[in-house]
Amino acid sequence: MDNVELFDAGEKGKGLRTTKDLKAGEVVFTEPSFAAVVFDSLSQQVCHNCFRRQVNLHRCAQCKFAHYCDRTCQTACWDEHKQECAAIRNKGKAPNENVRLAARVLWRVQKDTGIVSDSQLISVDQLQDHLADMSTDSLKELKINVQNFLDYCPNTKHGSEYISHIFGIINCNGFTLSDQRGLQAVGVGLFPNLCLVNHDCWPNCTIILNHGNQSSLNATLHSKKRIELRALGKIAENEELTVSYVDFLNVSADRQRALKHQYHFDCMCKSCSEHFKDDLKMAAKETDGKKPSDELVKEVQKYSLECLAKIEAARAASNFNEVVKLSRECLEKQEPVLGDTHLYKLRVLSVASEVLSYQHNFSEAAGYARRMVEGYTKLFHPNNAQLGMAIMRAGVTHWHAGLIEVGHGMICKAYAILMITHGATHPITQDLESIRMQTEMELKMFKKNENDYHSMREAALQNKPTGKMTASLSGEANVKALSYKQ
Repeated sequence: MDNVELFDAGEKGKGLRTTKDLKAGEVVFTEPSFAAVVFDSLSQQVCHNCFRRQVNLHRCAQCKFAHYCDRTCQTACWDEHKQECAAIRNKGKAPNENVRLAARVLWRVQKDTGIVSDSQLISVDQLQDHLADMSTDSLKELKINVQNFLDYCPNTKHGSEYISHIFGIINCNGFTLSDQRGLQAVGVGLFPNLCLVNHDCWPNCTIILNHGNQSSLNATLHSKKRIELRALGKIAENEELTVSYVDFLNVSADRQRALKHQYHFDCMCKSCSEHFKDDLKMAAKETDGKKPSDELVKEVQKYSLECLAKIEAARAASNFNEVVKLSRECLEKQEPVLGDTHLYKLRVLSVASEVLSYQHNFSEAAGYARRMVEGYTKLFHPNNAQLGMAIMRAGVTHWHAGLIEVGHGMICKAYAILMITHGATHPITQDLESIRMQTEMELKMFKKNENDYHSMREAALQNKPTGKMTASLSGEANVKALSYKQ
């Protein structure tokens, strides 16, 4: 924590600011979780220690609930899992993730009094719970969780009031953890120092999860999972550090509403106060200086929302042909009315490109992905992680479609962004570097002889032995997890 210091941020309460100038991609600070748990739905698919998605996980023989990559991960997690293991055995089953996380927090508070290292700037007890701001329904759910906790840990020394305080802290301070590819949320954790970083809709930092390293034979060289706060650009000394709590791909009023509901504050950042880029996000299409009527725009927007709901339902049911059909119909109606940066059009383009890629219809998927990236580029911060992932996916789709020049260019752009947001050692960046080298080699072949390139590529896709081209496409298996987000 040498790069930061705690300060009074006025109406926002406490905050963190820099103690020196920082450059883009620099790690501001790292922090291991105070406590973290895997989501219930993924308890058998994700390691409960490092939070990596794996096949053939090793199950805890005692509670039969926790799963691990191997004995190394299980041993590393035993200190956290020990009391949980006994509680699950006594109860007969594991409670939901909120109760499990609260239990882990309270067990660690009891053991370490809320502060686990000299670098922790605030005790867990001092974090805001916002219980007084919760809705009636949220308070009812909290009371149910408290009762479930008492059933799970009947011998706890903590009273209901303090347990409620912990649940309130988790509710507004819990951080969602992703898998090693950054493609799916797999758990939730509590990071006290991270909780001190205030929100801004156009932030100067981003957060990624480093899953640590447990592969060394020497256990003293193992590293724990931890978050990394990384600078998105140059940050001057004494400047406040900020991250975004919500998706920027919403208009300011919707972001403010979401922040008020989940985090109980009124966002007055510059982006919200000035309605930054709201005009682009809800833009109507302009043709020869003319725009469609307000009535027509409202009609198509209403239709788009209804269609997006149907698309999501079909997608959840794995009815991908229906997703494609609905997406094409929706885009056809949107095209003459909504601008290329309109949120509803971008959402349809995103889903359509993903599903068509999944169906191996790469040519059509590439067209949609390119339009999506063009829209995102006009809306996002140039070093936004979500933009980098979208460009990466679009680049891989173009590569699969045989559009090697455009695909390689996109992959290089994505790599430059992810080097800042994720760093060189993150699995996503390492995968992308392998793909970049692969597409660079193929691009050289393409420029040398375009006809031979396409002939060898077609033969390789049909699993025919063609020497170099077969090798050049061997990276395809490695990118499926990247391009086919579930």
